[in-house]
Amino acid sequence: MDGGPIDRSSPVPLYFQIAENLRAAVAEGRLRPGDRLDNELDLCARLGVSRPTVRQAIQTLVQDGMVVRRRGLGTVVAARPIQRPLALTSLYDDLVTAGRRPATRVLEVTWREADEHAAAALAVEVGAPVVSIQRLRSAGGRPLALMHNELAAHWVEGLDVEAALAERGLYGLLRRRGA
Repeated sequence: MDGGPIDRSSPVPLYFQIAENLRAAVAEGRLRPGDRLDNELDLCARLGVSRPTVRQAIQTLVQDGMVVRRRGLGTVVAARPIQRPLALTSLYDDLVTAGRRPATRVLEVTWREADEHAAAALAVEVGAPVVSIQRLRSAGGRPLALMHNELAAHWVEGLDVEAALAERGLYGLLRRRGA
């Protein structure tokens, strides 16, 4: 585990200093996703602080999503979350922007007639054709999201839906179709 020194004369609580040192180690790449932190007792001995202080520092990072506790494994640095701006973008586009390689596996495509609920939501007539699509989105070989969408069938008519969605995101597909 890599963390900086703590200043006992500072008004900043020790647990917060420890958490900030660990946060900096992650930000600077000295601790990478999947790296395991030393156990609480080792950290206590190395830093000269009590176990509750170390526990509070780690809990702060757990709450921030920087580390996760795994039974039988210990505390590990979490994968960096995907930062999504407040805009109408797709997860696919956000992953590409973040330099990740998104992959989509279409799990199910179901064609049916719109019931009252679907018709109202999709602005189509009751009985109009709609398609339900369930997909698994991954990046770097790791599953990230299970997605379910319902569309008016005219948006995907004449397409091999599975191939089209494996090639690009749903928003990109809809944009190309004039949405």
